[in-house]
Amino acid sequence: MTTREEALEYGLSFENTYLDAPFHDQNWQLIRYSLNKKAFLWTYEKDGYVCINLKVNPEWRDLWRQQYKSVIAGYHQNKEHWNTVILDGSIPSDEIKRMIAESYDIISDTPSKRIYEAVKKIPAGRVATYGTIAGLAGDKKMARAVGNALHNNPDPDTIPCYRVVNSKGELSGSFAFGGKTVQQNLLEADGIEVNDGKVDLKKYGWEG
Repeated sequence: MTTREEALEYGLSFENTYLDAPFHDQNWQLIRYSLNKKAFLWTYEKDGYVCINLKVNPEWRDLWRQQYKSVIAGYHQNKEHWNTVILDGSIPSDEIKRMIAESYDIISDTPSKRIYEAVKKIPAGRVATYGTIAGLAGDKKMARAVGNALHNNPDPDTIPCYRVVNSKGELSGSFAFGGKTVQQNLLEADGIEVNDGKVDLKKYGWEG
């Protein structure tokens, strides 16, 4: 990825995004997240190269800068929270896309993101219902959306979706975890008793 067009095209591939040029200067073109108007991708030309500014978590900020000479402290922005990526061809496109995706994730506020954050809070040894997670994610009516989000869990190692059961304490079907007894095995490893495919919510239920 070396051109502004490539960067903008990838930025616009994310949900609820749009192009903006707020400074009446075509050198500065931004991609914003439409639900909160926050920009996560700034593009501009400087010193003969196209550059992009990206939001970054502090724990990743310095690692990116150390790994690539063309990743530097954010130009004209808070250097604690933004990196500038110089598109000089020295950084693999997949890595640039990863940085853009991380920037989008930081500023966006999607239902799935809220669901995953709620699930992460379920402590070991406890379970939560789909309704509980929906409520913690901001809308008690989207229990079905919780099921869909967990079925597409992007990071099972840190998002313990196996700790989510239905309103009766029943486990999910085998399709959800790749095997008939996988969810039960994971819950039992947490110290939770499973009897006839159900968990006692009075004993193990968590309300957040």
